Amino acid sequence: MKLSLHALLYITLVFVCVCCEPRKAETPPPTTADTIQTARKQTLTLPEPYATESVKKFSNVVGWDENITPVAPRGFTVTRFADGLKNPRWIYVAPNGDIFVSEANTETKVPEKVGNAVSGKSKSQNLGRSANRITLFKDTDNNGTIDQRHVYLSELNQPFGMLILNGSFYVANTDGIWQYPYQEGQTTMRGTGKKILSLPAGGYNNHWTRNIIANADGTKIYVSVGSGSNSAEHGFEHEIRRANILEINPDGTGERVVAAGLRNPVGMDLQPGTHTLWTAVNERDDLGDELVPDYITSVKDGGFYGWPYTYFGTHDDPAVKEPLPDSLQQVIVPDVPVGAHTASLGLAFYDGKVFPGHYHGGAFVGQHGSWNRSRLSGYKVIFVPFANGVPGTPEDFLTGFIKDEATGEVYGRPVCVAVTPDGSLLVADDASNIIWRVSVTQPQ
Repeated sequence: MKLSLHALLYITLVFVCVCCEPRKAETPPPTTADTIQTARKQTLTLPEPYATESVKKFSNVVGWDENITPVAPRGFTVTRFADGLKNPRWIYVAPNGDIFVSEANTETKVPEKVGNAVSGKSKSQNLGRSANRITLFKDTDNNGTIDQRHVYLSELNQPFGMLILNGSFYVANTDGIWQYPYQEGQTTMRGTGKKILSLPAGGYNNHWTRNIIANADGTKIYVSVGSGSNSAEHGFEHEIRRANILEINPDGTGERVVAAGLRNPVGMDLQPGTHTLWTAVNERDDLGDELVPDYITSVKDGGFYGWPYTYFGTHDDPAVKEPLPDSLQQVIVPDVPVGAHTASLGLAFYDGKVFPGHYHGGAFVGQHGSWNRSRLSGYKVIFVPFANGVPGTPEDFLTGFIKDEATGEVYGRPVCVAVTPDGSLLVADDASNIIWRVSVTQPQ
C-alpha cells in the first residue's frame, strides 16, 4: 500500500519519538522575555508565494587578491588565518585550543557536472571531488598565527561536524556518525574508528551536511540532518529521519527526535547562560525573491517547525498539496528571520571577553549566499545581539564578499563561524579556500 505524505510524516515522527522513549519536557510559565519574543514574531509580514519570479542567479567566485580582505566594523582587524585548503566547510575548536577543519563538498555525478557547468552553479562552488579530510591547526603561542598544520583524518565520506567528548573524537560523515579514540596532543588520528549511527545520505542542493554538538553536561549528542528535497516533492518516503535534529547517547544508542520540520538545520550552538540549543536553518526555494526567510531559532524539545507543509509558522506552502495534519497543528514560529535565500548555515554565540560588550552573548551567523534570488543576498556574516536572553535586530558584521552585484562576481562565500580561546572569530570561506580571523584592533 502506498502511503500519503501525511501518513508517512506522522509514522516517522511517532516511530522515532515513541520507540526511543522521549523525555517529558516541562513547559515553564511565560516570562517577560517570552512575551517580548512572541510579539516580535507576530510582526513579520511576508509576501504571497510567487509574488516575484523564482530565478536562478548563481554567483561567480573569483577569489581574493592578496591585498583585499572582508570588511569588519571599525575597531576590528581581518587577517588570513589559513589558506590553501580545499573547501574548508566547518571549524571545530577543541577544549585545548586545537582547531580542526573539515574539508568536504558536494559529490556530483557526470550528468550533474554538465548541468552545473551550464547553469553556472559550478562557478559558485568548488564542485568536484570532495577532499574528505579533517585538517588540524595549532597556534601554540596564541598569537593568531598558525604554527603547525597536519592532516588529522582522511578518506572520510563528506565529513562536516566534529566533537571531542569523554575521550572520543566524533566525526559526522554524510551517512553516519563515527567515533574514534582521542588522545590530546596527537597530530594524526592513530586509532581505528567505528560507525555508531547510520544516517540517510544523498539529497537536494547540498543537504549532505551533518552537524553534531553535545548538550551542556555532555550526556547527549545532537545531530542535525537536512531534508532530501526542497519541499518533499520526491515523496516523504525519501525524508524519513530527515529535516530533524536528532539526539543520541555518546555510544550512538537511544535515538529520538528533538525537533522536526526543520528543512535544513546546520549550525548549532548552546546559548550562553541558559544552555538552550539554537540552530540556523536554511529554508526552501522556488517561491519568489523574498520567500522563505532563513532563520535562527531556539529549539523546543518535541517541537515542529512546519516543513514541508508550512513555512515561518502557518504560511501554507502551495507546492505541498496535502494540508497540515491535525497531529502537527502546533507549529512553532522561528525566533529570528535573517533574510530569504541567504543560505544561513553557520552559528556561534560569542562567549569570549575580548570583543566590545555589545557582542557578548550574541550570535554570529555565516550566510553562504543566494542562488535563487534576482539580487545577491547573504554573502556576509551577520550578528544578532541578545539582551536579557532576547534576540534583537540582525546587523551586518563581516561584509565585502560581493565584488560586483551586476555581474554576480563574489570574492568568496562565508559559511562556518567559530570563537577561539583568545576571543577572536574564525570564518570559513569555503569557496575561496581561506579561513579568516577577525580580532579587535585594541582588546577591551
